[in-house]
Amino acid sequence: MFLRSGTRAALLYDRSEAVEDYYCNYGVNPDYHRRLEDRGLCVSGVGGAGEIRIVEIPEHPFFLGTLFLPQARSTPTSPHPLLRGYAAAVAAAR
Repeated sequence: MFLRSGTRAALLYDRSEAVEDYYCNYGVNPDYHRRLEDRGLCVSGVGGAGEIRIVEIPEHPFFLGTLFLPQARSTPTSPHPLLRGYAAAVAAAR
């Protein structure tokens, strides 16, 4: 998966590419990609064929949605970068 530079996802992963497992056959209709971005949703992660994998709202304290399960690769001693970022955003909001 390719991560858009400067996005929350890219900052949390601290790289421009990431490997994630997908457990379903669902996805975002590619016809809506431009429409979603025109209305403020940032597509911050895409698969090899350009399919949407991560979206976020830049102005929100932490709105990040994925089409994979970050918790599947997370453990108490090695939390997934997106979950670690979410926990930090929650702590900062308190």
